[in-house]
Amino acid sequence: MVAESAAYASGPDATAFRPRRSVLYMPSSNERALEKAKTLAVDALILDLEDAVAPDAKEVARENACAAVRSGEYGRRELTIRVNGLGSQWHDADLAAACAAGPDAVVVPKVGSADEVRELVAAMEAAGAPERTRLWAMVETPVAVLHAEEIARASDRLACLVLGTNDLYKELGASFAPGRAAIQTSLQLAILAARAAGVAVVDGVYNDVKDADGFRAEACQGRELGFDGKTLIHPGQVEPCNEVFAPSEAQVADARAVIAAFEAAQAEGRGVATVNGRLIENLHVDTARKVLATAEAIAALGR
Repeated sequence: MVAESAAYASGPDATAFRPRRSVLYMPSSNERALEKAKTLAVDALILDLEDAVAPDAKEVARENACAAVRSGEYGRRELTIRVNGLGSQWHDADLAAACAAGPDAVVVPKVGSADEVRELVAAMEAAGAPERTRLWAMVETPVAVLHAEEIARASDRLACLVLGTNDLYKELGASFAPGRAAIQTSLQLAILAARAAGVAVVDGVYNDVKDADGFRAEACQGRELGFDGKTLIHPGQVEPCNEVFAPSEAQVADARAVIAAFEAAQAEGRGVATVNGRLIENLHVDTARKVLATAEAIAALGR
């Protein structure tokens, strides 16, 4: 399967694709987990200071996450730090430390409005965050879903929406079930908002780490809906996630054929072409170029 769009990098490198097929949460209080993350074929890491960290381990987790970011030992993996939420007793210290460390992004849970985005961006700037450090906003409440486009458009510093599906189920009073019928509207609204604003959007987690078939089915659903990738809670989910959200060899070959046929048609003064009986227009060429850009960006990562 193929992700027909990939996340554009933000900031000075805004023309480049940055794959976010697999985005793994790592508890920053667990030093062994942080060490293992250096060997995983994951596109991005969320070094977690929030849900995965007990209250008495918050300060150690903060120190570990910032040290990991500064270490330079994670290769081309995108490194982000998830701070504790606005209004929590740890938020201000988390944000200041994260901004000083300069990760690729700061991830903030339960962002509910455009005003909160602007407040966070102002705090990041006041804390001296490098320009390359973006903001990822978690969408995990009904209010956030209903205001997702406003959140996504609130600042150029915001680069990604991250679905918090566990919290969303809880807030809706909905039940987990294969196919996620209870939250499909929410998922689609978040994707629409991200695409309208030109930012990336990453699907929520799959909780049963022993259910490989269920995970793959949900990852395929997320890809088909239009997500750039999926957040993960176990290293065993990385490989199938990368596979689902990456172009296959056949899809790359087809994309090349589409582009070649269209360019040949243009050279002959025609505005359309055909490939294996399919009519090819500009929009199909745009999709084909995104497929190739995604494949090239993944190849550049070496995984």
